[in-house]
Amino acid sequence: MRVVLLGPPGAGKGSLAGLLKEKYHLAHISTGDMLREEIKKGTPLGLEIKALITKGSLVSDELVTKLVEQRLANVADLKNGYMLDGFPRTVKQAQDLDLILSKLNTPLNYALNMEADSNLLLKRLTGRRVCRKCGALFHVTNKPPLSPGLCDACGGELYQRTDDNEETIKERMNVYMTSTQPIIEYYASQQKLKKLDGNLDTDELCESLATLLK
Repeated sequence: MRVVLLGPPGAGKGSLAGLLKEKYHLAHISTGDMLREEIKKGTPLGLEIKALITKGSLVSDELVTKLVEQRLANVADLKNGYMLDGFPRTVKQAQDLDLILSKLNTPLNYALNMEADSNLLLKRLTGRRVCRKCGALFHVTNKPPLSPGLCDACGGELYQRTDDNEETIKERMNVYMTSTQPIIEYYASQQKLKKLDGNLDTDELCESLATLLK
């Protein structure tokens, strides 16, 4: 199964990805992870990406598409299928993805769209904390660590991403509405769009997903 995960920042795509990985053994392809790896390396490209992400802007279609195409060409760990998280974010990227998958003769099965209340999204993101060492996610109220400021899994320092402040989050939501929302119509026209309630907790989301893909 090959799926695309859609939804505004904080809608719960991370939780959905975890369920898809556990239940269907899909590989998780996150463009955010790939981009942050470039930032971590400190390359000129990474510095350019960091400046764009900090402002809440989107990285260019050409750059992200190239990273995704290279990843999909590595089929060794994709035999059970995969989920694309963070890509496509524009209709142009969705069209480019269709071309890439057409060449590989592996068309997309579903586009899973997470929908959630905007006030809930803002609360989720401003309270999110990330482990510097292993990348594990926590939340100051919904999923606090056992020891304040430290990761339960590896003991690493927890931090708030620079793009998880209220001003940048609102800008990211505006970018999403103008640039990414049209993708929903794109996949709906292909009859590949499936909707999920991002307001649900993880257990409820699991039940909803099982029903949707039955």
